Amino acid sequence: MSAYLFEMLIPHRPISHQAKNRENLQAWKDLIYGRARREWQGGAPYQKQGLRFTLVYLCDDSPADIDNIIKPIQDALVGVVFADDALVSDVDSHRRFISDGIDIGHLPSLLVQGVLQGEECVYIRVSIAENLEVYL
Repeated sequence: MSAYLFEMLIPHRPISHQAKNRENLQAWKDLIYGRARREWQGGAPYQKQGLRFTLVYLCDDSPADIDNIIKPIQDALVGVVFADDALVSDVDSHRRFISDGIDIGHLPSLLVQGVLQGEECVYIRVSIAENLEVYL
C-alpha cells in the first residue's frame, strides 16, 4: 500500500450527485470542504497528475448508490487537497454493510474508528497512484 497524502472520515450518510434537493447536496459538499480544510496538512493543493482516490462507504440497509457519491466528494476536495479533480487517475470505491460485521484487523486506524462507531460514514483517502500492473 502506498503512502497517502490525505485521509479523513465523514461520520454522515453521503449525498448522491443526483440528489433532487440541491441545497442538501451543496450542504454535503460544504461539509466535506470544511472538514478537508481543517484536516489537510499539505499546504497548497497537490498539483501533479496521477492521484488515487479511495472511498469506503459504511452503510445501513438502504445505501446510497456508490458510484453517485464519488463525484460530490471529489468536487469538494478541489482547491484544498488537489488543484483539480482531473489529477485523479485511479478511483477505488467500496460499499460495506455495517450489519455484516467487518474484520478490522488490517484496516487503517481512521476506518477502524468508523467501523467501531457503527454508524453510516465515508472514509476518504488520497494517495499517489500505483503503476497499472499493481492493480491488475
